[in-house]
Amino acid sequence: MDATCLPWHLFLDYPLPVHLTGTKYACGRGGCGACTVMISKHDPMSKKIRHCSITACLVPICSLYGAAVTTVEGVGSLKTKLHPVQERIAKSHGTQCGFCTPGMVMSIYTLLRNHPQPSEDQLMEALGGNLCRCTGYRPILQSGRTFCVIATELFMKDEFQPLDPTQELIFPPELLRMTENPDKRTLTFHGERVTWISPGTLKDLLELKVKHLEAPLILGNTSLGPAMKSQGHFHPILLYPARISELSMVSKTSDGLTIGAGCSLAQVKDILAERVSELPEEKTQTYRALLKHLKSLAGQQIRNMASLGGHIISRHYYSDLNPVLAVGNTALNLVSKEGTRQIPLNEQFLAGLASADLKPEEILESVYIPHSQKWEFVSAFRQAQCQQNALADVNAGMRVLLKEGTDTIEDLSIAYGGVGVATISAHKSCQQLLGRRWNELMLDEACRLLLDEVSLPGSAPGGRVEFRRTLVVSFLFKFYLGVLQELKKLGKLFSVPDCLRYPEISDGFLSALEDFPVTVPQGVQRYQSVDSRQPLQDPVGRPIMHLSGLKHATGEAIFCDDIARVDKELFMALVTSTRAHAKIISIDLSEVLELPRVVDVIKAEDIPGTNGAEDDKLLAVDEVLCVGQIICAVVAETDVQAKRAIEKIKITYGDLEPVIFTIEDAIKHNSFLCPEKKLEQGNIEEAFEKVDQIVEGEVHVGGQEHFYMETQRVLVIPQTEDKELDIYVSTQDPAHVQKTVSSTLNIPINRITCHVKRVGGGFGGKVGRPAVLGAIAAVGAIKTGHPIRLVLDREDDMLITGGRHPLFGKYKVRFMNNGRIKALDIECFINGGCTLDDSEQVTEFLILKLENAYKIQNLRFRGRACMTNLPSNTAFRGFGFPQGALVTEACITAVAAKCGLLPEKVREKNMYKTVDKTIYKQAFSPETLIRCWNECLDKSSFHSRRMQVQEFNKKNYWKKKGIAIIPMKFSVGFAATSYHQAAALVHIYTDGSVLVTHGGNELGQGIHTKMLQVASRELKIPMSYMHICETSTATVPNTIATAASIGSDVNGRAVQNACQILLKRLEPIIKKNPEGSWENWIGAAFEQRISLSATGYFRGYKAFMDWEKGEGDPFPYYVYGAACSEVEIDCLTGAHKKIRTDIVMDACCSLNPAIDIGQIEGSFIQGMGLYTTEELKYSPEGVLYSRGPDEYKIPTITDVPVEFNVSLLSSSHTPLTIYSSKGLGESGMFLGSSVFFAITDAVATARRERDIAEDFTVKSPATPEWVRMACTDRFTEMIPRDDPKTFKPWSIPIA
Repeated sequence: MDATCLPWHLFLDYPLPVHLTGTKYACGRGGCGACTVMISKHDPMSKKIRHCSITACLVPICSLYGAAVTTVEGVGSLKTKLHPVQERIAKSHGTQCGFCTPGMVMSIYTLLRNHPQPSEDQLMEALGGNLCRCTGYRPILQSGRTFCVIATELFMKDEFQPLDPTQELIFPPELLRMTENPDKRTLTFHGERVTWISPGTLKDLLELKVKHLEAPLILGNTSLGPAMKSQGHFHPILLYPARISELSMVSKTSDGLTIGAGCSLAQVKDILAERVSELPEEKTQTYRALLKHLKSLAGQQIRNMASLGGHIISRHYYSDLNPVLAVGNTALNLVSKEGTRQIPLNEQFLAGLASADLKPEEILESVYIPHSQKWEFVSAFRQAQCQQNALADVNAGMRVLLKEGTDTIEDLSIAYGGVGVATISAHKSCQQLLGRRWNELMLDEACRLLLDEVSLPGSAPGGRVEFRRTLVVSFLFKFYLGVLQELKKLGKLFSVPDCLRYPEISDGFLSALEDFPVTVPQGVQRYQSVDSRQPLQDPVGRPIMHLSGLKHATGEAIFCDDIARVDKELFMALVTSTRAHAKIISIDLSEVLELPRVVDVIKAEDIPGTNGAEDDKLLAVDEVLCVGQIICAVVAETDVQAKRAIEKIKITYGDLEPVIFTIEDAIKHNSFLCPEKKLEQGNIEEAFEKVDQIVEGEVHVGGQEHFYMETQRVLVIPQTEDKELDIYVSTQDPAHVQKTVSSTLNIPINRITCHVKRVGGGFGGKVGRPAVLGAIAAVGAIKTGHPIRLVLDREDDMLITGGRHPLFGKYKVRFMNNGRIKALDIECFINGGCTLDDSEQVTEFLILKLENAYKIQNLRFRGRACMTNLPSNTAFRGFGFPQGALVTEACITAVAAKCGLLPEKVREKNMYKTVDKTIYKQAFSPETLIRCWNECLDKSSFHSRRMQVQEFNKKNYWKKKGIAIIPMKFSVGFAATSYHQAAALVHIYTDGSVLVTHGGNELGQGIHTKMLQVASRELKIPMSYMHICETSTATVPNTIATAASIGSDVNGRAVQNACQILLKRLEPIIKKNPEGSWENWIGAAFEQRISLSATGYFRGYKAFMDWEKGEGDPFPYYVYGAACSEVEIDCLTGAHKKIRTDIVMDACCSLNPAIDIGQIEGSFIQGMGLYTTEELKYSPEGVLYSRGPDEYKIPTITDVPVEFNVSLLSSSHTPLTIYSSKGLGESGMFLGSSVFFAITDAVATARRERDIAEDFTVKSPATPEWVRMACTDRFTEMIPRDDPKTFKPWSIPIA
């Protein structure tokens, strides 16, 4: 190890002697898996090499002493040899933007090093800690499944090279020698602020602990690391006891199991599983309960890193293991220089009471977990926002010991996590229940006692108070049923007197005992094969692998922050407002400029040109409008110094009024960003008088964070002459960055060149924001004369950049008893944040797309964008349609409920049937829409499954299934002709190779791959002859943002045009020598002085909208589709399981069906996240709480429907687009609502069964909290409820 390394330097930050860029920085908290690497260590106990996947963003470099680290570069590369994992994930189309791919590769690779032929369950477990925002996970899993059981759809079996475990890297012999002859000396690494001490013996550790009483022990850094990063915790001395063998000892006795405190949670899981297989079931109740939680606790990487001792000692209120350990009578074995002692892991210890805690000089050596006994039952429960890799809202451990042969309670222990500042033991309630019989009377009394003892104030951190109170008693009911079921089994084994007959469990209640299993998703992807007459070398319409797929998999794909450090480069960190609406009284920089290696502070007065717009400043002047608004920026020699310096800036604020966060408050204050947008047809008022029924309702749709895996980042390099700047930026719109920097610096646009190699996901979030960050960085570069690198941490990115607009919609609908809608009036308000940004266009698109697939004669649609003191919301995939169309579909569902009809019948009755005009008078034919609908009904076997769902629901009270099918008419493109233009530049070189450049940006959607497919067809040469380097404003100027699903459409036409120009020039040469080769023709053209470079141009689709008249042709064309989803909900917890999804999408003649199906699947899963798990939480002061993967839950691999089928509609054509293809980047987003409506269908069934009135207030996302509280029952009724006026809530709803 380099002697100069800093003790607290994380492995991901450590400047390695070679420039390795494969391991990606995405969240910094171990929550996304993008930085996964493999750590290999020799286990002296088993004498085996143990390979573990870990997240490099949490691993201190000093902790790697004695370990071998394998990054994605060490697995395989294009320069040497690909590993089968890398090859298969690329060939399975498992990469899109590619930013998460190295982490995925490393997780699968580590799995294969331990299990060369893994089970599908092991594959799911291995990938549980890896997030992907692009693919929807299905193809990634498919690539992994080839190592389990080969199952291929889009490729042949013989395309894969076999996995040969004998060819893997060996464990370094020098490290092996180190472990065989361990160095027992204490190792010390001194840093500027932190000293890292790694003792070699227990004796040394105990002496160090006496000397440094405040120093924490650190092993996995999964708790201390995030606290030091996000909460500012600081420890000058850290003790690292990993080399001490006593902390890893495991001993089995006849009455229990002792596990070393240094064992990782993954090791604990293996140890417990082995013990469960060895012992009779009655002795392993506690072990089974712990195993249940260990399967879902965090991701595999964190379980590999976190230690049992660290988990216990951290005493997090959300700990999954501590409640189970507490009820299982666990004991903690402590050791100090003075000797050993044992303390119970009980409520007093978990509360941190000094009398029950470790003394400062003590450490936790091991944990003793006793066996359970006959007639003792132990269970574990948890409910989180999603099934895996999510902190629990509430968890519990419950244990009861019954008097042998009876149902009398002899001992009872219940502990909860998530309902207080620490794990809470319900000791008083349990004591009062001793001697009671295990029956309904006891259950009722227990619920009453628990709700009294386990009290949660209305203002409790984390919010969801009523939901958490309900889970307290819901879990108890599940435990009650589970014990009864076990007693039934025991009753059959032992003769029980009639007087002790246990209460009966009705068959309808039994499903409450079953947890939703984690199942490997499977499915079929269908698309139309190319015409058999199409030449083999013509790639259009074929499932060609993503051009960068293999580079993604090897880590050789270069992203913005992978660019090597430039000479004299400086780092920038942003200073943001901590107040929502305030006057800036003063900014004190005195302390900052005195800090070592801090170079400068960039302020508004340093801007030589324009500081943004009047109402949207780049850097705040005099006033801040939201928490997270950028005020100034610090420039320093390192990113660590820059981030440390911003903490020293002191800003004094003065309050300003009003402070508005919610749409409701904005309406009250008449606070709007732009005029109302309105469309109307027919006569609403007249139609309202001639109908059978009227229903009114409200829809609230929460916002959504883009959560692109690559956060915002930019590198600005000033050149030495003519004020030239090179800007390397992760953006969807380099021309906008170029223009913004030009106006900010007051220099001509032609001096600024923006380069975009590839973008690690955008989804609309990298259209406008990169220009702001690029301009601020450019000011820093000009002022200092140095290159400036600006990379946002995940927390800052989420705080600053805004996302999808939250929406509040009101509808009033009049209809006939047969479900025919006669009139519909919808008014929508979106939360735009503090500046206009794209809110006016989002409002327009929202209103234009609101009708979705339905022909209703009398309509009125109105929309307003509210101005609030939140960060400005911006473009997001779907651009208003996913929020607005949910209002329309909620309205359809309400009509069906009022008429006593099935929703799909009402949808069919009101859909467009013949050639017609939309509300804005654009003509279209719904034939393809109807085909998608009918094919989806057929392929999903919808009607038979609807009957099966109804049968299931009749037989089950606590579990309900729901099914829904949703149609979609999605309009593609911008509502302006000028935004549809595109240009391309194609060069042919004298060796015959071709360089293609165009105005589109590679965001993961495969645009570069498609462009080369187009060029290959037009030039009639293989794609292997062609190359795309980057998107640059120096080669193709004045480009339009890659957005609105039309990137491939319009740039494809430009590339086509350029190639046709070139081919026309070559025609005479080809005619003269028809048998010649491409190289011959190009050589001849050069000799004849024929230009081999051409600019292609596409003027754009015509599109316009006249809002005064309420009519126009705003969209070039529509994409049609339909999706059917089936779910099962747990009425007691609010959890749900996605059973099956079928999608039929109209892609016409797909340019690349593999890429297009990937776009559909990825957008569907992203939409499903919007409607089910992704929830933004704001404090009453306007501070965003959910600023990372711990608090904000995008779908994980376990959220994919168990069966996931996608079909591209066959025999569909359009004359408008290139090769009759369609843009599919956004359309699948709304189809995720089929999951939402399947959930609401299940909830509605539960409510009808409980005789609860229909509720026409719809809230998205359908989180476990919403589902549980909507399924009203005796448990939701018995919880205490607070008067909202008596407390300040932890969070506020902004929609």
